[in-house]
Amino acid sequence: MAVDIVIYHNPECGTSRNTLGLIRNAGIEPHVVEYLKTPPSRALLVELIGRARITPRDLLREKGTPYAELGLGDTALSDEALVDAMMAHPILINRPLVVSPLGVKLCRPSEAVLGLLPVGQLGAFAKEDGEQVVDASGQRVA
Repeated sequence: MAVDIVIYHNPECGTSRNTLGLIRNAGIEPHVVEYLKTPPSRALLVELIGRARITPRDLLREKGTPYAELGLGDTALSDEALVDAMMAHPILINRPLVVSPLGVKLCRPSEAVLGLLPVGQLGAFAKEDGEQVVDASGQRVA
């Protein structure tokens, strides 16, 4: 079955790499968008936020970004101002954001992607830190 999945990915991010691994463990080769090299347009970013049913603040990344320097912790900032900041500094966009036929989700933790995949896992999967997420029969480990 052909499944169209898009992952907004940062290869430097362990959570993003684990999410990509889980997608591939389902036998799906997603469209990988390295959003730091090819950021989404403003219209697409706003659409993705809406489809994920989150706010721009929910998508903001603090760690390893200019979040503090830009004063983005100010709760008086509008959604538009937060999107402006993400457009100016794509590193502020948290990752990985995954788009599938079942919806759009910020997949933190990485196993959140399992709810977006229309097919099951093909085998065992462990995160980079060794945490077992899926067993040998393709079932989620509780």
